[in-house]
Amino acid sequence: MKPINTVLNFMKVQSILNKKFDALSLHGLSLTDYMILHILNDAEGGRLKRIDLAERIGLTASGITRVIIPLEKIGLVAKESSDRDARVSYVKLVASGKRVFEEANITANHISEKLLESLDVEDLALFNKQLKRLGGDL
Repeated sequence: MKPINTVLNFMKVQSILNKKFDALSLHGLSLTDYMILHILNDAEGGRLKRIDLAERIGLTASGITRVIIPLEKIGLVAKESSDRDARVSYVKLVASGKRVFEEANITANHISEKLLESLDVEDLALFNKQLKRLGGDL
């Protein structure tokens, strides 16, 4: 098999995943919004530097800013300044964002279980290992 076929199949699977996770719109979230809330929920203190969040999700600094602004406007995250360095800003998960995340997480887990139910434990472990090698390190 040619490497391009592998990449194109990977992109097709990504499209399928995006379509399945459209169900997160019931919670007012896109898949990217959910990923941001997920990362922030797992972060110490529920906050990360904006640039670290961008890196974790695979976006540029300007890309993360475009995604964060609507989340700030609807009150799911807040911007925080650093006490030590005025050039550094944080994104923090606020209480309403945590609530929305917890509700959406139930939906996301259900979708994930349905999508991956055909994989046994060993296959899933191998799949996760390969994803990490490609940069999937959430």
